[in-house]
Amino acid sequence: MSTVETAGTPPAAAGTYPDLAGRVAVVTGGSRGIGAQTARALADNGATLAVIARDERALSAVADSIASTGGQALAVPADCTVDADVQRAAVTVAERLGAVDILATFAGGNGMPVPSAEETVAHWREVVESDLTATFACIRAFLPVMLERGRGAIITMSSAAGRQAAQSNAAYAAAKAGVVALTHHLAAELGPQGIRVNCIAPSAVENDRMRTWTTEEQRRELGASFPLRRIGQPEDVASAALFLASDASAWITGLTLDIAGGKIML
Repeated sequence: MSTVETAGTPPAAAGTYPDLAGRVAVVTGGSRGIGAQTARALADNGATLAVIARDERALSAVADSIASTGGQALAVPADCTVDADVQRAAVTVAERLGAVDILATFAGGNGMPVPSAEETVAHWREVVESDLTATFACIRAFLPVMLERGRGAIITMSSAAGRQAAQSNAAYAAAKAGVVALTHHLAAELGPQGIRVNCIAPSAVENDRMRTWTTEEQRRELGASFPLRRIGQPEDVASAALFLASDASAWITGLTLDIAGGKIML
């Protein structure tokens, strides 16, 4: 555990949910960070995983790490902003693993700060595609089988930037707020058909990208700004995803859960 992590409360420990055993789960953005940790946590609970991302090498490493601990994981390379890729991925998962019970749409994350006066329409469209349209495309691809079976759990990924003003770019804020609205809409529409849709909105979570952008001292100072006195870890978000995927949250839908160390209180 790094010195950054020990500055406040310890990272969450993944829970145990026996009902997840034998279920088929898809995690997009599953090649690293939150997605990879969520895939591992689901596999540790006995779910069979399909992990989807663009980086084939990183994706294979995650699948191999799950297999090395006795789990089952299928690496499915795909670009979630490309509808044809997502549709092919859905067919592959159906053929190899069967019907999907759990979908975690975690691909995205283009939140680098950009002054709005310097924002371009091209960048705006790129961010909205990767962080909002990709979420819809993945849900659209895997939803039909859930509707046929009358059950399923979908978990979307927003951000603290979509919940209140932050230092990210405006496109990212709009896209992540859009994910929250999409979640609410789908939860109301699909609830009567047995499908739950919930959203996770993390604040600053330590990952490869953050470690590239910042020094350890900067991360420690950032952590000190949170009521719980540390930045998040992928385990914190994965633990929440497990709960929302499991029957422990069977009467919860349309929720946006802020995994934010107390920074977001709505």
